[in-house]
Amino acid sequence: MTTATPTIEQRPAPFGDASGRALGTTVLVLTTDPAGLAAARRVVERELAEIDLAASRFRDDSEVCRLAAAGGRAVPVSPLLAAAIGAALRAARLTGGAVDPTVGTALADLGYDRDFAQLRPAPGRITVRPLPTWRSVELDARAGTVRVPAGTIIDLGATAKAFAADRAARLAAQSAGCGVLVSLGGDVAVAGAAPAAGWRVLVTDDHAQAEGGQLVTIRSGGLATSSTTVRRWQRGGQLLHHLIDPMTCTPVDGPWRTASVAAGCCLDANVASTATVVLGERGLPWLARTGLPGRLVAADGTVHPVGGWPQGDR
Repeated sequence: MTTATPTIEQRPAPFGDASGRALGTTVLVLTTDPAGLAAARRVVERELAEIDLAASRFRDDSEVCRLAAAGGRAVPVSPLLAAAIGAALRAARLTGGAVDPTVGTALADLGYDRDFAQLRPAPGRITVRPLPTWRSVELDARAGTVRVPAGTIIDLGATAKAFAADRAARLAAQSAGCGVLVSLGGDVAVAGAAPAAGWRVLVTDDHAQAEGGQLVTIRSGGLATSSTTVRRWQRGGQLLHHLIDPMTCTPVDGPWRTASVAAGCCLDANVASTATVVLGERGLPWLARTGLPGRLVAADGTVHPVGGWPQGDR
């Protein structure tokens, strides 16, 4: 449920960089030493292929789709998916259910039932129904099994990309022997020794537009942005977006169109940015209580820095 809004400032030599696409979004890998780029890229590609096979709800052969088809039975899962679901359940606990991995069913009901690039405007009425919540997901880490209620589709969009970015950056830095930045659709994770001036990241409302953005510097951890301005589609004549309020099972309709957060890891940044938007009016005080630096953009474009987020480019 995060979006590709932060973009990385172009770097002159001697940085190495590679870009591509995976998990339905853009991928960028930067290394502080060009000689380590090939090794870093191989690790990132491997990690993304593994998380896609485990967690994609758009692949018939994925573990998540196998869970959905199990009819409420417990299903053996890989250690990778168990860890990813564990991270999603932790996110639900920390946010009081604002970030809920069971919203995949609601997204499918709203027409987001395939890779976003394949979505087209569709006719028909939108149906909203009460659905099970994250509390109904049973993860048995010791047995390596997961059970979800029949008809429930797990969606790890709010956590899986950030979870993968953290893993990929850490393992890539170890393999490359240098500092690495991994950006998955704007979910940014860094590992290893940062450049002397830090990693410069442009945070914007829309990844296609730099206007109104802000350059910030990170040296460790991660940065993530959640927004209602991207990943939009039409269903029954209504314009919808991918950030779902688990209480209503409909797209969030609140005061914040974008929230960017920095944290000790990309996963925590992503969880906080998503929860802030979903919580609506309660989002700003909730984020302030976490102590994490954030940048909220209201529907009218007003920017609200929180928790020490810099006022200007920094």
